[in-house]
Amino acid sequence: MVIDPIHILSELVRINSVNSFYPEGPGEGALADYIEAFWKANGIEVWRQSVLPGRDNVIARLPGLDPQRRLLLEAHMDTVSVAGMTIPPFEPTIADGKLYGRGACDTKAGLACMMAATAIAKQKGLVPRSEVWMASVIDEEFSCKGVIKLCESLQACAAIVAEPTELKTVIASKGVLRWRITARGKQAHSSKVHLGVNAIHHMAHLLVAIEKYHQTLSEIQHPLLGSATGNVGLIEGGVQVNFVPDRCTIQIDRRLLPFEKVDSVLAGYQSVIDSVEAGHVGASFEMEPPLLVDGGLETPADAAIARLSCSILREMGYSDAVEGVAYGSDGTHIRQLGIETIIFGPGSIDQAHTECEYVEVDQVRAAFEYYQRIIEEF
Repeated sequence: MVIDPIHILSELVRINSVNSFYPEGPGEGALADYIEAFWKANGIEVWRQSVLPGRDNVIARLPGLDPQRRLLLEAHMDTVSVAGMTIPPFEPTIADGKLYGRGACDTKAGLACMMAATAIAKQKGLVPRSEVWMASVIDEEFSCKGVIKLCESLQACAAIVAEPTELKTVIASKGVLRWRITARGKQAHSSKVHLGVNAIHHMAHLLVAIEKYHQTLSEIQHPLLGSATGNVGLIEGGVQVNFVPDRCTIQIDRRLLPFEKVDSVLAGYQSVIDSVEAGHVGASFEMEPPLLVDGGLETPADAAIARLSCSILREMGYSDAVEGVAYGSDGTHIRQLGIETIIFGPGSIDQAHTECEYVEVDQVRAAFEYYQRIIEEF
């Protein structure tokens, strides 16, 4: 059997695995079926891990010389919505050295390379030094329920999470914190504004204060990740135009550096709220519990998996520098278990989620070689 990562990637792209959070998303079920069948066809032990109804993680195992040492290869199966795409999302097309389609970059290219490298090792009769698990998980693009389930009983010495890193060894990434703040007012008829308290007006004052506060985040720096950032991404308020609105809500997306603590971050915003309430009569705000908490990732540059990754890339003619990325991944949950975790894969994050998503074919082939060497040498 010829095992080719480009062929596997094309097959993965053909399968619609848009996260079921999106209205048009069927979820990962059909892709999980394909991956399970792939492992069985290649004589590799495989099992499914139920996460949500009809949505399973798929885990394959390649035995190693030392069953006490385990290397985890992890990639998510889901993609974002195809709304607004300018190319056929599920018709993989190769042109100008690029393979196009939804998920081609994020992150089916990395998934295909991991699958192909593991299958090649089995085909060669290789028994690697460490046991290898290849986990294909659900729901990374919404709430990370797949990796959270995987981590419930996970043990490993090291992990590599597939994301588009342009063939660079990533040892640090930002986390994300999202939550709502609601301004409370008093409803009244718009012809009698003095009888009400306009929640939108009070929120406007808070937004100005938050914008100034976000400007101070540039003082919080990480050597690989730069500064922390904050963004007010959603606002909702009022009932209809002839009402004095009694409610206005915003949602904040705060990108965390690995050393930042959630309680301290939220306390900073609470101090901004307290200041606005003190300065504006009738202003009242409620900060709700977080909607999403995903801490940053940081693995020491001298961790065994990081050193091996850099060494392999150097020998392949690529950069052996460690890097940081602004986006989050499943890796943060794995790292929280104390597992030394890096992020690596073909493609650029600049192409992820775009209207004409693609990955460079040469990078896919290089990543395939990289993962083969990782399996052999770790």
